Amino acid sequence: MRVLPGSAGPVRRRRFAKTLVIGAALVTVGLAYTVLVPRSATGADGPQSDQIEAGRRLFAVGCSSCHGLHAEGGTNGSGRIAGPSLIGVGAAAVDFQVSTGRMPAAQTKAQIPQKPPVYTEEEIAQLAAYVASLAPGPAIPSSDEYDVSKVTQADIVRGGELFRTNCTACHNFAGRGGALPNGRYAPSLMGTTPRNMYQAMLTGPQEMPVFSDSVMLPEDKRAIIAYIVALQQANDPGGFGLGRLGPVSEGLWGWLIGIGLLVVVAVWIGAKVPRIRRRD
Repeated sequence: MRVLPGSAGPVRRRRFAKTLVIGAALVTVGLAYTVLVPRSATGADGPQSDQIEAGRRLFAVGCSSCHGLHAEGGTNGSGRIAGPSLIGVGAAAVDFQVSTGRMPAAQTKAQIPQKPPVYTEEEIAQLAAYVASLAPGPAIPSSDEYDVSKVTQADIVRGGELFRTNCTACHNFAGRGGALPNGRYAPSLMGTTPRNMYQAMLTGPQEMPVFSDSVMLPEDKRAIIAYIVALQQANDPGGFGLGRLGPVSEGLWGWLIGIGLLVVVAVWIGAKVPRIRRRD
């Protein structure tokens, strides 16, 4: 095969130009990655990474026996689920469950009750950061999202309407909770903080449905929280609240006291009336 004189030079130049373009593209991508990534994620040796690593160690000691070493979920000896997968539940779910003492649970029941928390606030933040690093999920809300210090009376009224529409079937019209099937129950909201209320609506713990931002707007969640806070601070104008359980408790006391007093009075009257002896 004959090679024309002078033809090898242009071919080498074209190959060199392609190599130069590819190299420039790789350098550009590398520079862009270097510039942009530190703004959206902390480096491998940053504070966020240290918090995640601390959370991973806490999780391995206190949570992995039920939820699996990598939060993939676990089963007990009989094959029943000991703890669900936590991948994708987000930091908000961890913060709610652990800060209310529901997790870690001593044993699995139909309903995990609230109790004093086992971990400190710093340790809870570490556990939440670790679980959040596994997959995207609802983040811990900022204080602005559940702050009700500046709500108006109209917001409280609207929150009451939303609460009666969406929540009273389980939590009672006064937020005192109620029984559910199969040994479950909706807890009272009288001791719940606004932060945990928001996180419960955001994550749907246990039997509660999830009220995501696409289902219920953040301002509507804040209005519901404002209404519950107003219930927590409300006095009982009638004297005794009777648990604010509605007509059941009121009717029970009506029967016990009202009918009881009538029976006592009837017996007293019968004892005072002189007996008439029959004559033969």
